Amino acid sequence: MLDSMTTAAAGDDRGQRDWSGLAKKIRDWGRELGFDEIGIAGTTLDAEEARLVAWLAAGRHGTMDYMARHGARRARPAELVPGTLCIVTARLNYLPPDARASEEVLADPAKAFIARYALGRDYHKVLRAKLERLAGRIRDETGSFGYRVFTDSAPVLEVALAAKSGLGWRGKHTLLLTRDAGSWFFLGEIYTDLPLPETPPQSAHCGSCTACIDVCPTRAIVAPYELDARRCISYLTIEHVGSIPVDLRPLMGNRIYGCDDCQLVCPWNRYATAASEAGFAVRHGLDDADLVALFAWTEREFLDRMAGSAIRRIGYERWSRNIAVALGNAPNDPAIVAALSARADDPSPLVREHVAWALAQQCERTASAPI
Repeated sequence: MLDSMTTAAAGDDRGQRDWSGLAKKIRDWGRELGFDEIGIAGTTLDAEEARLVAWLAAGRHGTMDYMARHGARRARPAELVPGTLCIVTARLNYLPPDARASEEVLADPAKAFIARYALGRDYHKVLRAKLERLAGRIRDETGSFGYRVFTDSAPVLEVALAAKSGLGWRGKHTLLLTRDAGSWFFLGEIYTDLPLPETPPQSAHCGSCTACIDVCPTRAIVAPYELDARRCISYLTIEHVGSIPVDLRPLMGNRIYGCDDCQLVCPWNRYATAASEAGFAVRHGLDDADLVALFAWTEREFLDRMAGSAIRRIGYERWSRNIAVALGNAPNDPAIVAALSARADDPSPLVREHVAWALAQQCERTASAPI
């Protein structure tokens, strides 16, 4: 944590320290620890704050009340962590090298598509541990200093800070892009009271391309650089806690946790490289799993198998809801009807509702099938 004591403890020799040299060492240490890139950002995010306020005012955060609760504080690092002078940003590739091709899974309606970032271990834990080790290397060099580590775990504008620090630019799908690695990576930050020099930002290279906008199944990318979370499949399957809007269910296909469509079509992802972090390797066959098999899991099986996975945080109820929608979107199959019927009286009203919808979809296909 940053506080006046830690700042004072490290402050005696600050006037004499080679901050540029320290920044270079931090980048070198980051690569030694397995990060793919390290940058340094300042704390001024005025343009991003205006963008955030407008996005919230339009209600595009949906039921993510915590987004509105923190409001503009996300764009003010020194308010979130008093004493912050700069932010060390980090990028870590996550594309699992051994996963079945996403396009093949999406083309097979009997399979469950799970966003590639969630196939391995929980990135929060993996990335946080690496950031803490990097902070430890800095402390060994500077002595006591103030810092806090974040990775998708607090009101932080991660993409804005990463772009400001030169790790890439914001793509039209709102994710960070870089020419040599596309967008298949996680971001993390160390808020610090060290006066490190900023790394320069990159220029944007999306040009006239609209591939990500055009491919979005639910048209959630409403304009370049503008996402309406209320229509986003990642939001609907992960963040949204209630009933999925009926008009959006058929558009979800077999996507049960997240959606990678906008990344799959991005031309810059042809340069993406697989993750070197062993923790991001596929676990439990989730890259090629059958929907019916996953729907048969008990809550105990879900909790046990998803231990150490980011998926576990959505809980068994939302997991079941999402799979029910995917089964409703699948071609008519007696095995699917049987799986859905077995949970028609599920204890959860939310699951029952989506199972009923899915069964109705299956019955409708049966009725319309040629004799």
